[in-house]
Amino acid sequence: MFREIGAPHHKPHFHAEYQGHIVTYSIDPIELLAGEFPIPQKRLVEAWAELHKKELQEDWQLLLQGKLPEKIQPLR
Repeated sequence: MFREIGAPHHKPHFHAEYQGHIVTYSIDPIELLAGEFPIPQKRLVEAWAELHKKELQEDWQLLLQGKLPEKIQPLR
């Protein structure tokens, strides 16, 4: 998650990147908004997001306050 200065943010979301592909997912519900990943990576990102939904929501609130988001553990 990162701050996009000057960009409209109507829906809480996060970005993921894999081998040059970038996707955007909404946080609640976990839903693909833009971009495309291979199916295995798409499933991994969705599973990770479900496991970390609360942390993603907390990070979104931090960003709205102009603060940096906390790190969230990756899938292992």
